[in-house]
Amino acid sequence: MASPEPAVPARVLLVDDHAIVRRGLRSILELESDISVVAEAGGRSDALAAIDRAQPDIVLLDLKLSSDHDAEGLELCSEILERRPDSNVVILSTFLNEDLLNQALRRGAKAYVLKEVDVVELVRIIRAVSRGGTAFDGRSAALVRALVAGEHTPSEPAFTDREREVTRLLARGLTNREIGGRIFVSESTAKFHVRNVMRKLGVHSRAEVAYAAGKRGLLDQS
Repeated sequence: MASPEPAVPARVLLVDDHAIVRRGLRSILELESDISVVAEAGGRSDALAAIDRAQPDIVLLDLKLSSDHDAEGLELCSEILERRPDSNVVILSTFLNEDLLNQALRRGAKAYVLKEVDVVELVRIIRAVSRGGTAFDGRSAALVRALVAGEHTPSEPAFTDREREVTRLLARGLTNREIGGRIFVSESTAKFHVRNVMRKLGVHSRAEVAYAAGKRGLLDQS
């Protein structure tokens, strides 16, 4: 027997940098009587403003919010929950790996959902989260079960092509500003990539990057 629907519709904020994706999600979710899309946002500043204005119960948050960042949604997830701790963040992503899933959960996300999921499954996940639970699509749930059971051997975090490029520049001693100039992004975006690189390498200073990256073969030109 299906669980009873909540008396008050779950208030949802959609955060995705593609307007056509937001429109598609809105058209799907608004068919459900127990889900109400109260706001949309295309990026960080819009999302934080919408959090204050619309006070959503659930934030459907895209992991990749710009061409410059591969996982900007993780940073935004933390900011959202600092600003509104009772919000429930559902991460939407086109890809899945252990590092991303762990980061999402550590930052307080209640669900991790691949964009390939079907409509019925997405609605089920939103309803589960609206009731205070956590939820995952089939592939994400399988990874969570494997991790909990100890069946998945921890692996070194994967580096994107952009992060490999930043690693090489960082190892050469370039500043954030210089790195940004080389890869045609802002200094703050370069700083974001540098933080990710250092976290994945497990180092605490820029001076350690060259050694740690060299041991992993990240300084080799492919």
